[in-house]
Amino acid sequence: MYSPHTDADRQAMLKTIGVESIEKLFECLPKENLFPDLDLPAGLTELDMLTELEGIAWANDTTQELLSFLGAGAYNHYIPAVVDAILQRGEFYTAYTPYQPEISQGTLQAIFEYQSMVAGLTGMEVSNASHYDGATAVAEAVNMAYHVFRGKRPKVILSPSLHPHYLQTIQTYTDGSDIQLVAHDQTNEISSDPDWLLPLIDDSISLIVVGYPDFFGRVYDYTEMARVAHDSGALIAVTVNPLSLGLLKPPGEFGADIVTGEGQPLGIPLSFGGPYLGLFATRQEYVRKMAGRLAGETVDNRGQRAYVLTLTAREQHIRRDRATSNICTNQGLMALAATVYMSLLGKHGLRQVAELCYHKAHYAARIITSIPGYQLWSTAPFFNEFVVECFLPAEEVNRQLLERNIIAGYDLGQNYPDLKNHLLVAVTEMNTKEDIDTFMEALSEVEDD
Repeated sequence: MYSPHTDADRQAMLKTIGVESIEKLFECLPKENLFPDLDLPAGLTELDMLTELEGIAWANDTTQELLSFLGAGAYNHYIPAVVDAILQRGEFYTAYTPYQPEISQGTLQAIFEYQSMVAGLTGMEVSNASHYDGATAVAEAVNMAYHVFRGKRPKVILSPSLHPHYLQTIQTYTDGSDIQLVAHDQTNEISSDPDWLLPLIDDSISLIVVGYPDFFGRVYDYTEMARVAHDSGALIAVTVNPLSLGLLKPPGEFGADIVTGEGQPLGIPLSFGGPYLGLFATRQEYVRKMAGRLAGETVDNRGQRAYVLTLTAREQHIRRDRATSNICTNQGLMALAATVYMSLLGKHGLRQVAELCYHKAHYAARIITSIPGYQLWSTAPFFNEFVVECFLPAEEVNRQLLERNIIAGYDLGQNYPDLKNHLLVAVTEMNTKEDIDTFMEALSEVEDD
């Protein structure tokens, strides 16, 4: 390990602060926890460590080596080379939250453009920049709705068809609070139309959270649910796959009050699970309860266009006990990637990519279900992801196809014991017709040992 400070440097610093030794800095800590004996392996040279890390890295398989039909919240999309080229520019690559607008105009403008695009994509009036991922974004929506009603409506309805990781994150966020979660554990209802949630809406509900598409890829029209929610005084939040909005009706057009989503499909690589990007958009009337950064456009004293942080709650920085959220930074680099990606494609390009995903997925569903032993689990409309019921456990299907360098999909039995024979299959523009035909052939050769 490289240490930049010499013994003389350390002694000079200790003398300046009036402490005799480094150990004195830790006297306030319990003695039994000081300087424990650690069972650590012997140190390695830089060369040896590099060799070991490379060996670990080579154990990973990627979508460059394998044919993948795995989605479940993170998707293999084409990322234009210019996205990475812009991200690696020094003025963006190392930038942090732009507290000083006079030296952060480029970063602030990028955030402003990002917000504008997300608001336009979702059909909402205002967007922030930005949360850590889709799971934290939807958890912040729950927090926000609770504070909109000042705690007088403590219940939140969570569709059990939301991503299971999102449900877990919401439970972590709300643990120990007065927020009461409703319906999230009713997995016996995941095959039902979401209208079964309607009778649960009453004047104790602050928010209803649904997926569009949901975790199983299904697409529903929530116009009626939004109407019922609003009639009872509640809000409705919709968590989206943003790329699907290149084709589907924006949630703002059917009455959503909050839209969240995972921004990874918008020019962000899979990267073994992150860093990703949480999208969050809402209506203007709720902007003061919205967590995260908000960049605004204004005019400076010379009449020139300028960008600033605006409506930033100081409680999120200083008075933490009064904050509605502890989100006080932003995924600036990931938001920039999404901004570059969306600006490159434009609305017509986004629609083209969405249509490719849609049509390829429907082709795949059609030919896969022509194989004896495989059928669709649901007849509901879907975007680019669908559930296939297999004649044997999905774990075994995945094992056999992996031997042929194919990732067949997500084993739903990991989260839903009753669906152990079900695969969640995702298709993107990266999957060619030949890839899909190869997948079909491999599925037809799966054997029940």
